[in-house]
Amino acid sequence: MKIMDAIKIIDHSVYLVDGKELLCGDIAAQEAELSKRGLSGSREGTIAYSILNSHSVKKDEKKMQVRFDSLISHDITYVGIIQTARASGLKEFPVPYALTNCHNSLCAVGGTINEDDHVFGLSAAKKYGGIYVPANQAVIHQYAREMMTKCGSMILGSDSHTRYGAMGTMGVGEGGPELVKQLLRNTWDVTPPQVALIYLENAPKKGVGPHDVAIALCTAVFKKGLVTNKVLEFAGPGVKNLSMDFRIGIDVMTTETACLSSIWETDETVKSFYTVHGRPEDFKELKPEKAAKYDMAVRIDLSKIESMIALPFHPSNGYSIHELQDNPSILKEVEEAAKAQFGDKVNFSLKDKVKDGKIFVDQGVIAGCAGGMFENVCEAAAILENGSTGDGYFSLSVYPSSVPVNLALIKNGTEQKLLEAGAVFKPCFCGPCFGAGDVPANNGLSIRHTTRNFPNREGSKPGDGQLSCVALVDARSIAATALNHGALTAATDVSIPEYDKTYTFDKGVYDRRVYNGFKKAQPDYELKLGPNITDWPSMYELSDNLLLKLAAVLQDEVTTTDELIPSGETSSYRSNPLRLSQFALSRREPMYVKRAEAVAAEEAKRRKGSSEEVLSVLKKVCCNAEETEKNTQFGSCVFAKRPGDGSAREQAASCQKVLGGFANICYEFATKRYRSNCINWGILPFTIDRSTAFDYDNGDYVFVPGIRDAIQNGKEEIPAKVIAKDGVHDITLFVKGLTDEEKQIILDGCLMNYYKNKH
Repeated sequence: MKIMDAIKIIDHSVYLVDGKELLCGDIAAQEAELSKRGLSGSREGTIAYSILNSHSVKKDEKKMQVRFDSLISHDITYVGIIQTARASGLKEFPVPYALTNCHNSLCAVGGTINEDDHVFGLSAAKKYGGIYVPANQAVIHQYAREMMTKCGSMILGSDSHTRYGAMGTMGVGEGGPELVKQLLRNTWDVTPPQVALIYLENAPKKGVGPHDVAIALCTAVFKKGLVTNKVLEFAGPGVKNLSMDFRIGIDVMTTETACLSSIWETDETVKSFYTVHGRPEDFKELKPEKAAKYDMAVRIDLSKIESMIALPFHPSNGYSIHELQDNPSILKEVEEAAKAQFGDKVNFSLKDKVKDGKIFVDQGVIAGCAGGMFENVCEAAAILENGSTGDGYFSLSVYPSSVPVNLALIKNGTEQKLLEAGAVFKPCFCGPCFGAGDVPANNGLSIRHTTRNFPNREGSKPGDGQLSCVALVDARSIAATALNHGALTAATDVSIPEYDKTYTFDKGVYDRRVYNGFKKAQPDYELKLGPNITDWPSMYELSDNLLLKLAAVLQDEVTTTDELIPSGETSSYRSNPLRLSQFALSRREPMYVKRAEAVAAEEAKRRKGSSEEVLSVLKKVCCNAEETEKNTQFGSCVFAKRPGDGSAREQAASCQKVLGGFANICYEFATKRYRSNCINWGILPFTIDRSTAFDYDNGDYVFVPGIRDAIQNGKEEIPAKVIAKDGVHDITLFVKGLTDEEKQIILDGCLMNYYKNKH
C-alpha cells in the first residue's frame, strides 16, 4: 500500500454540508454549489470554533483569550507548575485540577525523590483544592477520558498528548507556565487557528487498528507541515464505523501531526461511552453547522489502510508492514539517520534483524494512553489465545491504561489469555513512552503501541555508546508478531477470532483511592517539601541590550524537546531546576551545559562590575563599549532550524533559562507550545528568514542593541550583529506576533517575575 492511495490531501478551503458531504472542486465551484442550495458557510460553522468561541473571554480577530474548564498534569510537571504558581500568588485552584502520578512512579534513580514529589502532590491537592490520582491508578490521559471530559468543554494539560477530541472535548497540551496562567485566572492566548477537516469514509478492514490509521495520517501530513498549529476536526460517514477506543487511539496521536488540538463529531457511540462511565449528563451532540468551511481537508479511506509500521525515529516515518517486508533495505535509511545524528558514538545496525527473508524484532510493548486501552488489549489476546510468544529473546509487555481497564481485562479473561501466551502485565505507567521501562538491549529493535519513537525515547544512552530504537506498530500487529515469536507480522495476515467487546467501568476503584478536594481547599495545610524540591533561582528583567553567545548550533531539520531535555531518568530531578538543567542537550550536544555555564559566570562578573569577555566583544561593534556594557545582558543562545517538536515539557525551555540562556534563534518554531514555553521563561523567540544562511558556530556572538525598546514598542524586525571568527556580519532577527502580555513577560524576565510585579 502506498499511503497516498488511502489518503488524499486537499490543500485549499473546502465546505462540508450536513456533516457528511464534502464538496469537490475549487473554492469558487464549491461556493456556487452552496449558493444553488441556498446555503453559505464559514469557519465559525465548525465544531472547533463553536467551542473556542464559547471559551474565549474576549472577542478579538487577532487573538483569542481562552479559559479552560479543567486542568491536568503528571508527576514530571506538576511540582514545577505549583511552585511557579505559588511564587506568583496562588491561593486556590479555580477549576478542577488533577495531579496524576504515572510518569516517574517506577524510576529507580534518585533515592526518595520520586515519592517525595508524590507526597508533595497530595499535600498540594489538599492545600489548594485539587484532585490527586495515586501512582499506578491510571495514565494521565485515560483518567481524563474516564472522569473529566465533557462534550463541548476544554481541558489544558501539561503533556503534549492532551487530546480528548473523540469525547467531544478540545484538549490542548502546553508547557507548565500556561497552566500557571489558568491557575491565576489568566488566559491562554492563541491566534485564531485554522481548522483542517479530517474526512473519514468507509470502514477499516479486519486486523487494522487505530495506530495504523494514525501512522498513515502522520506520515501524510507531518513532514510537509500541512496541519501545523491547526485544529483537526474529524467528521464524515466513516466516523460511525469506528468504536470509541478506535477513535481515541487515532485522536491521541494527532499530536504527532504538530496540530494544535482536535475535535470529533459526537454520536450514539460517544453517548454510550458517557453512559458506561456513569456520566450521561456530560454528553451532547456536536456536529458542524449545515455548511461549514475548513481551511483544508485530509480525506481518509479507512478501507484502504493496511497494517502499518512507523520506523525510527519519528511517527511520520510510516510504511505498510507488507511494503517493508517486500523491501527490507528500507531499514538502511534508519541506519543512515542514526549515523547522521550520532556519528561514531554508537555502532548501530539493523541488518541483523533480517533473517531468512523475515524481519525479527526483539520486543513488543502495548502501553499507555495510546496502546493500553481495553479494546486493543482484548484484540491482542484474541490473536494470541492458545498461542505462545516463544522462549527466545522476544518479549511482550502490556501496560493497561488504568486500573478500571485492568479490572475489566481480568473479569473478561483477557489478562489470563495473554499471561498464558507468555505476555507480562505491568502497572498503569507511562514509562515505555519516554524511556523509563522495558529499555531494549543495545542495538535492539522494539515495536510498540505507544505515542513516540524519537531517538532515546526507549531509554538508551548514545553518549555512553548505547543505542536501541523503537518502531510504532498497532497492538494487533504486535500480537501477530508475538504469535510468530518476533517475526514482524501484519495483523491482517493472521486469523482474529471474535471476542466480547462489552466494557464495564468500575468507578469504585477511583472512589476508594483518588483524593478529590476540588472546592475543599485547606489554606493552612502544610506543603510537604522533600529535600530535592527547590524554588526557582532568581531571574532578571531584560536589559537595554543583549549579547548572546552561541552554546549549541543544531543543523538538523527538526529538533525535538527530547533532545533539548532528555526524558527517562533525567526527569527524576524534575523538581530541582539546577540539577535537572545539567541534562540539557546532554544526548545531542554534550558540551552545551559547560558552555552555557561559562557564559552565566561571565554575566555574573558583569553584574558585579565588568566582564573582560563582554567588553572585548562590545569593542568590536560599539564606540563606547564601557558604557554599553552596563546595560548589556550577556546570555547563551541555542540555534536550531525548527526546534520544539514533541513533548510539551516546559523543562526544554526552563533548563536553558536556569543555565543563563536568553534566546533561541531559528527559522521557525515546530510547535506553538515550545515557543510559548520560551516566552514564559523570558527566552527571546527569535526567527530569521529562510533565505538567511546561519553558518555560524559555537562560540560566535550575536549582539542585539536596543532589544528592550524593540520589545516594548512592538518592533518585529530587529537588526543585529554576528561577531564571528571571520569578522562582523549583519543579521535581521524577527519577533513576530507577541501579545502585550507576552511582551511584558519577556521584559520582566519570566512569567514569575511578571506576576510578582503585578502584585
